[in-house]
Amino acid sequence: MKVRNLMKSKMIGVSLGLILGAFSHIGFAQNCDSDCDQGCEVEQEKTIVDIAVSNPDFSTLVTALTEADLVGALQGEGPFTVFAPTNEAFNKLPEGVLSGLLADKAALKNVLLYHVVGGAAVPAETAVTLEAATMLNGEGISLEVRDGKLFLNDNIQVIVTDIEASNGIIHVIDGVLVP
Repeated sequence: MKVRNLMKSKMIGVSLGLILGAFSHIGFAQNCDSDCDQGCEVEQEKTIVDIAVSNPDFSTLVTALTEADLVGALQGEGPFTVFAPTNEAFNKLPEGVLSGLLADKAALKNVLLYHVVGGAAVPAETAVTLEAATMLNGEGISLEVRDGKLFLNDNIQVIVTDIEASNGIIHVIDGVLVP
């Protein structure tokens, strides 16, 4: 069983590496390791919020965090693991849902906290071994690997992994998790 899981993890690691390379052209930072150049070290000094603010693909997320008064919390010490939806992910919501959330601070906060694991920076190599995680809003999500790709709650795909921040880690997702 352990050998199969190890092989599965290595296969997924290769697949996630390919995904990272494919998305590097849209401005997402890649995993920084010991061979990293100066640019990665600077990125690791930024908080999760700093990284989100500096990337235009997260402008809707930043607006939502601001409206929900969560910017300060995600600039805190952490560590946090954030499953961050892109602007495109927010655009997939049915018409009126985003504007409704932005008008309802409590509901917006609940949805945003459903994207954050508190107390741990969970890298992709660990995430692919998990079946579930408890989010900051107290509810759980399911994690499943299918065809070498990590999915949350059956249909939200992790498209970029391991964007390291000073207070945690960001994994980019292609949809919005709704509790």
